Amino acid sequence: MTASGAPQHSPELRAAARHLTHGRRRFLTVAGAAAALAFATNLPGAGEAHAASAGDFDARRITENPFTLGVASGDPLPGSVLLWTRLAPRPYETDSGLPRKRVRVEWEIAHDERFGRVVRRGGVTAHPEFHHSVHVEVDGLGTDRVLYYRFRAGRWISPTGRTRTAPAPGARNSALRLGVVSCQAYHDGYYTAYRHLAQEDVDAVFHLGDYLYEYAVNATGGERKYTDRRLPAHFNRETVTLEDYRLRYALYKSDPDLRAAHAAHPFVVTWDDHETENNYAGGTPENDVPPEEFLLRRAAAYRAYWENQPLRAPQRPTGPDMRLYRRLRFGRLAQFDILDTRQYRSDQAYGDGWQVPGPESEDPGRTMTGAAQERWLIDGWRQGPRPVWNVVPQQVTFAERRDKDAPGFKLSMDSWDGYPASRARILAGAESAGVKNLLVLTGDVHVSYGLDIKRDFRDPASRTVGTEIVTTSVTSGKDGADRPANWAALTGANPHMKHYNGRRGYALVTLGTQQARADFRTVSAVSTPGAPISTAASFVTEAGNPGLKPV
Repeated sequence: MTASGAPQHSPELRAAARHLTHGRRRFLTVAGAAAALAFATNLPGAGEAHAASAGDFDARRITENPFTLGVASGDPLPGSVLLWTRLAPRPYETDSGLPRKRVRVEWEIAHDERFGRVVRRGGVTAHPEFHHSVHVEVDGLGTDRVLYYRFRAGRWISPTGRTRTAPAPGARNSALRLGVVSCQAYHDGYYTAYRHLAQEDVDAVFHLGDYLYEYAVNATGGERKYTDRRLPAHFNRETVTLEDYRLRYALYKSDPDLRAAHAAHPFVVTWDDHETENNYAGGTPENDVPPEEFLLRRAAAYRAYWENQPLRAPQRPTGPDMRLYRRLRFGRLAQFDILDTRQYRSDQAYGDGWQVPGPESEDPGRTMTGAAQERWLIDGWRQGPRPVWNVVPQQVTFAERRDKDAPGFKLSMDSWDGYPASRARILAGAESAGVKNLLVLTGDVHVSYGLDIKRDFRDPASRTVGTEIVTTSVTSGKDGADRPANWAALTGANPHMKHYNGRRGYALVTLGTQQARADFRTVSAVSTPGAPISTAASFVTEAGNPGLKPV
């Protein structure tokens, strides 16, 4: 921060941001602005293009373990996986303990965890411009395979990760098991849920946002109340600059339980708001700051997100823009349309929060997804072979939630309740496309819900057209309670709400040809480490007959 309190973005970036805020929607049309805001001067390309770093650094000169942040894999495709790591011998330092030079990293992937039957191996350059992160897209691996992988830098060998490829497009697969997580504020407690999730038998983990929080973390780790360490002072401030976000990812990823979950399963990630700033909406920040300041912050946040997640090349950001919505298919059983409900949305109505709905929130021109993403979603339902399950992993609660069963009820303006016309268009698109088994996966709210999606929420007798599974938080909200203070009010006001629990944990979702099952897994506490895991409730919804039924 400067003496005035303004974040220390470079003068070039500030000048470009001021220029492009006039007439934005796609700032890329402004000559020169894209390169500056993308931090893109002489950046390496998709291949091994030369970068601005001053030559290479011999990995044999690395004297401390560079794999402190672990390994990860993501976005399984038929015959292909994405492998990730980041070199960080000293993760809590700005340069992570490495010079600003390129470092060669070797990788290998095998059928067995002893690497006796290696399938593929190769090398990749870790560029300092990307904070020495690497994203390796490995093809030709065969479909529906469990595989093991690792990296090497000099004499150092990473932990072994386990991953898998997706089934072939026409495969008649009959089962798929998912872990579903969200909201992991480091300062709110321990990642005990991840330790348990690492031991679960799942095919993939879907992270639905708030992987990182911008809020300050004090020297004792907030609710973790460390007595055996003190965190550096630079964590005790809100993240604003690229350096801030990079360091905060290092803090989060240094947690051993999070590293274990990433090593155990491939992740499919999408963000919500806190990876950038609380409740931002498109280009509108939460607080009253100049537009160019927020675009710079968003560019920094998006860049750090990509550097620290197992994402493929199409998701690499360009300045404050990053196409995160994408589609994955697992044979004929399931299609996943992963949404971004943060980057393209209209600003929250009535100043955000819980408000009485009215003309502003019900304006038919309002959008949660933006027009392009909405068309992409509905067109994707109409095209190609019809899966058994159309799954929509996304961020904020989709079904209606009234705060009371009385006139003058309020709805959350940050959720789909604040964008009812947008929700109606999505449901109409699903109906016109012939989607029979719509399953929405949601995070954000730090509680778990099981919700029937109604064609008309104003009519309890209206047809049920889908199912929503809302996973609770990993830590956010601290320990929580089985029945939060508003449990009776919410369950009474929303008859389509079949489950509500306020403990921390995750959801397991098992897809089959005849039904989908949701198990809501909870831990008793996150304020102390080592809590056991239990199942708070289980539900099924039948293929062709949507509606949650307790098991």
